[in-house]
Amino acid sequence: MAGMSRSEHRIGLLNGFAAYGMWGLVPLFWPLLKPAGAMEILAHRMVWSLAFVAAALLVIRRWAWAGELLRQPRRLALVALAAAVITVNWGVYIWAVNSGHVVEASLGYFINPLVTIAMGVLLLKERLRPVQWAAVGVGFAAVVVLTVGYGRPPWISLCLAFSFATYGLVKKKVALGGIESLAAETAIQFLPALGYLLWLTAHSDSTFTTVSTGHSALLASTGIVTALPLVCFGAAAIRVPLSTLGLLQYLAPVFQFLLGILYFHEAMPPERWAGFALVWLALTLLTWNALRSARRPRAMVVPPRVDTPDSAPVDV
Repeated sequence: MAGMSRSEHRIGLLNGFAAYGMWGLVPLFWPLLKPAGAMEILAHRMVWSLAFVAAALLVIRRWAWAGELLRQPRRLALVALAAAVITVNWGVYIWAVNSGHVVEASLGYFINPLVTIAMGVLLLKERLRPVQWAAVGVGFAAVVVLTVGYGRPPWISLCLAFSFATYGLVKKKVALGGIESLAAETAIQFLPALGYLLWLTAHSDSTFTTVSTGHSALLASTGIVTALPLVCFGAAAIRVPLSTLGLLQYLAPVFQFLLGILYFHEAMPPERWAGFALVWLALTLLTWNALRSARRPRAMVVPPRVDTPDSAPVDV
């Protein structure tokens, strides 16, 4: 039984590495879809993601949740809100990568746990430990330093962090599995996205059938690129502890950051390094606090808190 447990844990870790590795390397994929613009890529991602997850649900024959969801208007409204928020997140991310802002996009996912904590305090009235307050304070200082460094607030990072933190908050209230959640959200996105693609075609602005067969295949593969890491994440989530998953989540922005510097050769002046260093200090404090909390005996009574790092998947 212990051997089986170790085997399951290994499978979970491999799936976790695969999920966050794919999310971390996805900046290499979006530029391949040029000359399609960010909006066209986003629309294709919505349409083909629904096709992919619908096929997956047909194979595993898991449809009961859909009927239950349709009978719950409040829950359905939350799914619609999640779909709207992740649309913003996806669109900004694709535009950022294809416009040469990979490093700033990676920052969004580094500061996401800090934004999640801040939202927990402001919206859910959660209480923080002193270490968590310190982490949030250091994170705020980092944004100030980066604002000075960029000559403007890091809007891309803030938009990605706040949209994804909101998405995570809404998804927790909806409480759907990964594949089911993606299916419900893309079902809501599908008609507007398809309508936009048809409009592009009618105005001869679509690249889907006018560039090459390979380009069309790449646009269609956006569904697999979206859904496959989510499937791996789901397999990891049920096999490894949340604390481990929370540490693995940093793989994605680390890969994105390294790609931005080493592959895309984006500029990193000293003040930008200083801002990132403060963010990493804040995340180190959060991680240390989370690991220390995880080691405490379960019988101990502790005040309500925000569990960090957040183990939500990085939807990019």
